[in-house]
Amino acid sequence: MQAEQTYKEHVRVDLDRWVRRLLKRPGLLERTSKVLQTKVNDKIIPKKVHTVITATVKGLVKSVVFGLDYIPKSPALERISLQERDQLAEMLLVKYRKIAAAEGAGTGAGGFTLAIADFPVLIAIKMKFLFELAHIYGFPTADYRERLFLLYIFQLTFSSQEKRFELFKVIQNWEENVGSWPVEDGHIQQQIDWEQFQREYRDAIDFRKTLQLIPGLGAVVGAWANYGLLDELGTVGMNCYRLRIAGGVNFAKSHSKGN
Repeated sequence: MQAEQTYKEHVRVDLDRWVRRLLKRPGLLERTSKVLQTKVNDKIIPKKVHTVITATVKGLVKSVVFGLDYIPKSPALERISLQERDQLAEMLLVKYRKIAAAEGAGTGAGGFTLAIADFPVLIAIKMKFLFELAHIYGFPTADYRERLFLLYIFQLTFSSQEKRFELFKVIQNWEENVGSWPVEDGHIQQQIDWEQFQREYRDAIDFRKTLQLIPGLGAVVGAWANYGLLDELGTVGMNCYRLRIAGGVNFAKSHSKGN
């Protein structure tokens, strides 16, 4: 019991550092890069790429919120320590980084058509990872509210810096927030702008992923991009669940430090 409490204190220190990095306002370099990336997205990237991503994200939201396709067959883990959960989560992330990198290398080597096809496949890999991650941390995804939580993790990972404060605030106070949302036809009406989510996700991954379309670089860039995107998702996902279990991060304090 003492060891578990000590580990939770260690996690809280890690979480405080992570939150401050997550909410840190973008510097000049980050702001300049964002402007450049937006121009690239709007003027250089083929419209077909944007169309595929938008359609895929719309399908993702519907399948995750209303469907049961991604729910793991194994039940959510109970009666194990946070340290054991973290260890299992790290192993899961290693597995899915390799899967994503292999998939990106394969489609990247296949030219434009396969590179386009990589976008929906990568999203499916990400969501399978998040569903399994939820069960490792003891949150059963048969619960509709937990599936909503996964979408917030997804959005937090790939949102603009300007949106992160708002999204993190929802995640940190999840039980309180989700309990206050209106219910209609048996479903919680989530307070999130999914059209904006689609645009921000597209902007967050386009610059890396569209390099995959360059002849001769597709396989290498595809593996690199997919590996990095899974790694980012894994870091945010693990810390969001650690936050729910260990708690202890002062949101206002962390945000002020980040500024």
